[in-house]
Amino acid sequence: MGSIRYVHTLGPHGTNLESAAHEWLDRRGIDGKVELHSSLETALDAVPDDGEHALVACAVYPALHTLTFENLHRLHMVDSFVMPTHNMVLASTGQAAPRIVSTHPAPIGLVPEGAEPRLVLSNSQAAIDCAAGLSEGCVTTVVAAEQRGLRVLRDFGPVPMVFTIHQVLAVDSRLESVGVLR
Repeated sequence: MGSIRYVHTLGPHGTNLESAAHEWLDRRGIDGKVELHSSLETALDAVPDDGEHALVACAVYPALHTLTFENLHRLHMVDSFVMPTHNMVLASTGQAAPRIVSTHPAPIGLVPEGAEPRLVLSNSQAAIDCAAGLSEGCVTTVVAAEQRGLRVLRDFGPVPMVFTIHQVLAVDSRLESVGVLR
């Protein structure tokens, strides 16, 4: 774990995962870089197998189990920690009761009853799409809502969340780390 210098996670700016990535680097005293991607899957595709790169994921990321088990040959979970998310909010461009609500799949349960969910790749993307008129409302973070000038209709508060760190190793290093090669 000591060689990690780059952490890759879900963007665009303003996601809970971006905050978690910076928090993890700060807690470890690592002068590293956070790189944002449209999904964790695309992040993994872009990351070299050199041990200096890691993915930061969230325990409620909808496909984390698939991402982990399909990449056991590359991913080694090296850490996890609990941190509160930014306040999760229902926001809109002005409508008091949005009919179409952009949301990442993880917090879809926060979409009001009777509204149609419009799935996007991140909480920040939900706010971007709402501000662009692709939906009337969004489930997002208070940070992303404020960045886009959206009206907060309901504040669900912060959510204590587990974040996981997955170091990306070369196949030989991964097998060695689990005792297969010695």
